[in-house]
Amino acid sequence: MSHEQSRTARGFSRRSALRLAGAGGLVTAGGTLLNGSPAAAAGLADLNTPPTYAPSGRRPRHRRATWSQQFQSGHGWSGAGTGTASADVNDTTQFVRGTQSVRVTTTGAGKQSYVRKLGGTSMSLTGKAIRLVFRVDDVTNLSKLSFYLGSGSLANYFLWQFHTHSTTSTNYVQSGEWVTVHLQWADVTSAAGTYSLSSTGVPSTTTGFTDMSFAVYDNAGGPVTYHLQTVELIPDTAAVFPKGVVSITFDDSHTSVHGLARPVMDTYGFSGTVYNIADAIGTGSFLTLDQMRSMQDFSGWEMGGHAYATSAHTASYSQLTAQQVDDDLRTLREWMVGNGFSSEHFAYPHGAFEKTKDGVPVDQIAGRHFTTARSIISETIESFAPAMPYRLKALTGINDGSGIGGTALSNLTAAGGRLDRCANNGDWLILCLHRVVDGTPTASTEISRTGLGTLMKAISDRGIPVVTVAEAMEYYT
Repeated sequence: MSHEQSRTARGFSRRSALRLAGAGGLVTAGGTLLNGSPAAAAGLADLNTPPTYAPSGRRPRHRRATWSQQFQSGHGWSGAGTGTASADVNDTTQFVRGTQSVRVTTTGAGKQSYVRKLGGTSMSLTGKAIRLVFRVDDVTNLSKLSFYLGSGSLANYFLWQFHTHSTTSTNYVQSGEWVTVHLQWADVTSAAGTYSLSSTGVPSTTTGFTDMSFAVYDNAGGPVTYHLQTVELIPDTAAVFPKGVVSITFDDSHTSVHGLARPVMDTYGFSGTVYNIADAIGTGSFLTLDQMRSMQDFSGWEMGGHAYATSAHTASYSQLTAQQVDDDLRTLREWMVGNGFSSEHFAYPHGAFEKTKDGVPVDQIAGRHFTTARSIISETIESFAPAMPYRLKALTGINDGSGIGGTALSNLTAAGGRLDRCANNGDWLILCLHRVVDGTPTASTEISRTGLGTLMKAISDRGIPVVTVAEAMEYYT
């Protein structure tokens, strides 16, 4: 039976099999153009209609802060620095907590601007992570964001450089949005003064802190206005997983995941998450339905979603209209449920969740159909519960090749690498792989079967638990 016959036999009409027309627009299998109002005219639901298979709502509970600064009246923090042109520490024009936040505008000269408080009450951050909520009005001239935690008027500090703005890749921080970031001990960038990091990334102390500073740098091309709403402490990932936890994910439905990756991971009792492109299934070098079901039913793998149409994946959702994205996600979810795959988890094509062609944030559309959505941003590693479940962070391009870019396998497995930081400090390390090969990798999206075995052994040797994305989310729902 062919892929099309199999899908039809499971009760799906050919009209629900959407693909992208070469001229730009989703079309039915019969060729009817579906873009914007023509889509509604063709009988497809618009963005105001709940999807047939809505998410169950199993989203992570809000982590209650053990200490919170929400920047209401009398907070005692200052906005200053050589890179600050103006500051209002009691701004009532933009806020999402209480009735105000701190607003600062930089000089446009590339110097440090900050919101900070020195000499506060000594605090312990043992078993804690830092939660930041902030907004950048326009990221055009944004360069980087950092956070300092220390003592002695910051003569001693740990530094998290948690966002470096890109002009070519999807950014976790986007214009005009309130963003939540979690900073964990596994993500510390550097230390100064009497503070230090061990060879495996363990901080010399996690107590006795009196100073905090939220720092912003523009790119010297113009000023940036930002708002800081909260600095809070929450329980970190180690509260549930003392050695951290790893999720191993594979994008694009390559058959090598079944033939090469699964046997290696079976050896260690590890299960992964595959983010699938539905209309590729059963064609060429891609997984078949039988292979997907075998991995799910006998090895405990999760079958998530990546796109319905291969052409939608190739184009990237940011190149489509909101209606086209919603239609592709709707059809993907229907295909998954209809074929016995209950995962509510999704990975963006190319990791991109910025706005659609007509200005709707892709992550908001994804929330209509899935419980989480994964990116390929890895400035900091993910946490429990995730700061923004529709922008899950993941480390991608992991390979054991030479001169092909991506992330060298040794960056994970060597002393002080990501696996040591995960095991010794605790975080949720989501790994994004694609194709497994028998020989030497020739692209950053490939890892050899031997390299994959090295990675699995390194995880096992450190005693780090491996869970699927769905299993991870069950801890906080």
